[in-house]
Amino acid sequence: MELCVALDLSTKEENLALIEKLKDHDVWLKVGLRTYIRDGEEFLKAIKKINPDFKIFLDLKLYDIPNTMADAAESIMGLGVDMFNVHASAGKRAMHTVMERLEKYESRPIVLAVTALTSFAEDEFQAVYEKEIASKADQFAKDAMESGLDGVVCSAYESASIKNITSKEFMTLTPGIRPFGEDAGDQKRVADVAFAKEALVDFIVVGRPIYQAENPSEVVSKILALI
Repeated sequence: MELCVALDLSTKEENLALIEKLKDHDVWLKVGLRTYIRDGEEFLKAIKKINPDFKIFLDLKLYDIPNTMADAAESIMGLGVDMFNVHASAGKRAMHTVMERLEKYESRPIVLAVTALTSFAEDEFQAVYEKEIASKADQFAKDAMESGLDGVVCSAYESASIKNITSKEFMTLTPGIRPFGEDAGDQKRVADVAFAKEALVDFIVVGRPIYQAENPSEVVSKILALI
């Protein structure tokens, strides 16, 4: 299991200050929609200047028509990131088109598909997808695997089932991790590190418990010890 730190602070300067505090840790850094729209490719370069060994997860959740998603994926190839994601809701043809487009490259980032956002409560999810979260997440995971992706984004509660119906090598990345029982905030399906380990999660994403702490580096050290 690996730790991915969410860079969700309100300014570029705050995010960079956080990264400086974590530069000696072996962690992934998640660059989400707001941060990338605001700070762009230059921010990715700034991360690598602090520590070139940092691995970057570009969390943009691509969702469009197949060709547009593939075009975007190919553009991401030029950013030097180590992982990015698409929405499984875009369908198998879109996911397959993305992976087909990336075949010509000698190496590529890890590509994950978002199943059910961890902000969804069960009733909210069913109002959109007309299926229970667990059932639909399993279906999305199978679609992603059959389309050639490396894994999915899901909650810790779906990870074990997804591993069971795909394979242990098929990756799961789980947001909504509260390592020490912190407040769930706007997330609905949260879990701690122990639960994530039991569910065979490959990547845990932690944000607020780290960047809101007085000593983020100490919190990261504690999480890595749990891992």
